[in-house]
Amino acid sequence: MKQSRRKFLKITGLATAAGAAVGYSDTLTAAARLRRRGNPAPDAIYGNAPAPEARINDSGQVVPNADFTVASTVCIGCTTHCGVRVKVENKSGTVVRAAGNPYHPLSSDPWLPYETPLRESLRWTSNHDESGLENRSTACARGNVVFDKIHDRFRVLTPLKRAGKRGEDKWIPISPEQLIEEVVNGGNLFGEGHVDGLAAIRDLKTLIDPDNPEYGTRANQLGILGTADEGRKDFMVFRFLQAFGSKNYSGHSSICGLSMRAGNAAFLSDFKKYPHLKPDFEHCEFLINFGTSPGQAGNPFKRQGKLLARARSEGNLRYVTVTPMLTNSDSIAAGDRSRWMPIRPGGDLALAMGMIRWIIENGRHNAAYLSVPSKASMERVGEPSFTNSSHLVVVTPGHQLEGRVLKASGDAGKEDFLVIDSTDGQLKSADQVDAARLEVDETIVYGGERLAVKSSFTLLKESAFRFTLEEYAQESGIPAEEIADLAHEFTSHGRKVAVDCHGNTMHTTGFYTTWAILSLSALVGSLNYKGGMSAGGGKFTDMKGAAYDLTDYPGKPKQPGIRIDRTRIAYEKTSEFKRNQAAGKPYPAKDQWYPFTNAIETGLITGSINHYPYPLKALISWNANFIYGESGGENTLAEALKDPKASIPLMIAIDPFINETSRLADYIVPDSVLYETWGELNPWGAWLTKTNAVRYPVVTPRQATFANGEPVCMDSFVIEIGKKLGLPGFGPQAIKASNGSLHPLERPEDFYLRVFENVALDAKSVPNADDEEIRLAGLQDYVPRLRRVSPENWRKVAYVMARGGRFEGKEGAYKESHLAKKYPGMISIYSETVGTSRSSLTAEKYSGVPTFYGARLVKGDLLVKRFPRSEYPLTAFSFKSNVVSSPNTASSRLRDLRYTSTIDIAARTAESLGLAHGDVVELTSPGGRIEGLLRVREGMHPEAIGVEHGFGRSGEGAITVQIGNETLEGLRFRKSGASINLLGFADPDRPGRIALSDFAVGSNSRQVIPVRIRKLPS
Repeated sequence: MKQSRRKFLKITGLATAAGAAVGYSDTLTAAARLRRRGNPAPDAIYGNAPAPEARINDSGQVVPNADFTVASTVCIGCTTHCGVRVKVENKSGTVVRAAGNPYHPLSSDPWLPYETPLRESLRWTSNHDESGLENRSTACARGNVVFDKIHDRFRVLTPLKRAGKRGEDKWIPISPEQLIEEVVNGGNLFGEGHVDGLAAIRDLKTLIDPDNPEYGTRANQLGILGTADEGRKDFMVFRFLQAFGSKNYSGHSSICGLSMRAGNAAFLSDFKKYPHLKPDFEHCEFLINFGTSPGQAGNPFKRQGKLLARARSEGNLRYVTVTPMLTNSDSIAAGDRSRWMPIRPGGDLALAMGMIRWIIENGRHNAAYLSVPSKASMERVGEPSFTNSSHLVVVTPGHQLEGRVLKASGDAGKEDFLVIDSTDGQLKSADQVDAARLEVDETIVYGGERLAVKSSFTLLKESAFRFTLEEYAQESGIPAEEIADLAHEFTSHGRKVAVDCHGNTMHTTGFYTTWAILSLSALVGSLNYKGGMSAGGGKFTDMKGAAYDLTDYPGKPKQPGIRIDRTRIAYEKTSEFKRNQAAGKPYPAKDQWYPFTNAIETGLITGSINHYPYPLKALISWNANFIYGESGGENTLAEALKDPKASIPLMIAIDPFINETSRLADYIVPDSVLYETWGELNPWGAWLTKTNAVRYPVVTPRQATFANGEPVCMDSFVIEIGKKLGLPGFGPQAIKASNGSLHPLERPEDFYLRVFENVALDAKSVPNADDEEIRLAGLQDYVPRLRRVSPENWRKVAYVMARGGRFEGKEGAYKESHLAKKYPGMISIYSETVGTSRSSLTAEKYSGVPTFYGARLVKGDLLVKRFPRSEYPLTAFSFKSNVVSSPNTASSRLRDLRYTSTIDIAARTAESLGLAHGDVVELTSPGGRIEGLLRVREGMHPEAIGVEHGFGRSGEGAITVQIGNETLEGLRFRKSGASINLLGFADPDRPGRIALSDFAVGSNSRQVIPVRIRKLPS
């Protein structure tokens, strides 16, 4: 590290420490002596507090402040997407405050009944009769200040075109019209040779590769990468990508939580929709947080922290947080209601499998529940869910049905599973049996032949019993007696127990880790129980509703072909496999295929770089900062993307800032920020009632505009591209109404207001907004647009907008002891999809039940074997801040709250290595290195190194960029801290420098990184 960098780190640490020790000395002295400092405050009691948006007069009436507008919308300061109310100063048109939306369950609990008048909602959250103490609707630290991004000087406000080579940070502003012309028609755009534009790429007839017709047509050579669904993904996918004819879209799951999502999909028997579970925090009696920390991070960050705090103080909740580091989830104030269980990074799979073993071995599983074999029998016996524990799996080696679940018809499309009736021992249809035999290991006659079969439960038991409790203890770092105690307590609260996990599973065996953790809940039967596990409360119909079908349009093309990331299809179904099989060597494939994974974000990049299965010709990266977000992204992808001919010839970034990824693009399209944007979305998790939030511009977007006056943003950009290309679903006859009429899509409002209308009309439609509500919500300027788009229902749409969405009342959460919104599908103890799949590189069969694997490379070598502890004695993990999130580096106010990050180590480990608090240290992994300030602390596992994610940036104002004749000097504080993802490295057993990933589902391995540490000279 350069000396200047080391001095910067030292100064940062000293400044932080000094601020904590003496930074408030003058203020405290003045306060203690009751002296004034500086200019007198305007008010002796309220000081410099700004004027409120409303007041309650002596008669108890709400009197709005005419200087402000209060608009209900959605915060996108992180991926929770809470409902907020923003206070806009009318004179300047700027946001001056954000608070919670009292109608939205992510911001209030209880939340306001939906038909409560807006005027009354202001009283409800006010200090009048201390109502606001009970009915407080809040925004977190991020939500309170992150809107300063809107006016950040590093925002991209006009389209940019690179002026030098990719990654040189030199740009020229261009007009929106030039942008559309060049990306559509292509040409010698950069003096580097011809580049195909989108018009040439959209070829729906010519195959990419005639030798591999399953790849589809050349239209698949456009890829689009997005971020978390903040309410606009459906517009990008249904309207643009599908109209273009490409299959290649991916969000950010593969670098965020794909291992967790895939594990949930296996458990819930749905690899298409990828549902996931969260605890019912409010009524849970015992909760295990595996690597996720309510109050520290997690999603929904604010709601689950609030519910957990209430449940442990007012309810009966006890919980254990299993993490390598003590977090905000544990508190002395909680007493024995909460405890922290330190674990070796990546040890969660061993812990979960050890618990499964103990529970089965000691008969603590709910055998009666697990014996219920079907939905029909579930309904007859009054259970809220069912599993396939008693279903029979063929285990006859080499048989064509090996790994298949036995069915009466043998039809893969039917669910006529066979079980053995526990009352008479006969083989019957599961629908006819209320209690099936749970443990089966025998030979039966089926179709005139003898087949060896085992029940799913038997397979899980055998898997768990592969290792002793002591061996699981050794792998997890948790003593065997503590594993047994945890399993005993977990099985001592009936159905009111839950488990939770998320980012901790993002490592090489994270898929099986999640599946094992969730299987604990199946053993006691907590799914769909009050106080148990929930798949969410659902939503009001939005995209395909009473007024419009926004997913379909005249001329919508089919999307033949396979995805470039090699997901959603087995290698065995490809022409490559057939050729290799004919040659006598079916395995290995050129690289891994992922038949039960839904999408891998950077698979679009590596697939193109490696030309396997085919290259992209263009990529649109929409707020998708995969270079920073992927562990190893900087080390494995950035350099390759700098060469357009060797990677992707045309790269377009839609982004409000120049970040680590968009700096490598050919064009940057400005996007709206926060409260300038449209959107409609649902909570990600931990909600139990129907919830739809809506977002619309409540302040005027700052970007350049197209000729029709629309600000340049993702939505308007793809509309203009769609019209230029003549795509179906764009232009004057684009949107299909339920009565068969067609309506225009010329502006974003044409789409989103109709989504809002569907939401308003679903089931029993919402009331009409009266003139006062329209005025109180600041919707006067929207009335002409509402009348134009929704002439019959515009007041209903306004009603939804005024409340920031549509929200079912809390009374809709439960039906007696069950959840009202039940997950309808089957729980899979055994997954036929997984159990009949193989690694395309090694032909290794995947286990069809949760099982223990050590941290490994894709071909099976253990990390500890390839990278021994003698060289890398510590294991690095990342954790998330309760203040800073990676998309918000451009919020300077957030950095006032959390300036920098540290490298965290246990006190006894630091002492053994001769390291001290405040040292500048270097972490080295097999493929990268980082430097940072060392924080020595208690509450750390001795083998662990923790690095807070979201710092150490080289984008969003952290670097100097040239835009036209203007040089924008980067801000050093935005570089501050360390980025753990720079430690990520390529799997040495895969071609083309592909970052280490989950061996089964391909998610990025950003946890469990082997490292060594050393002190750097001052």
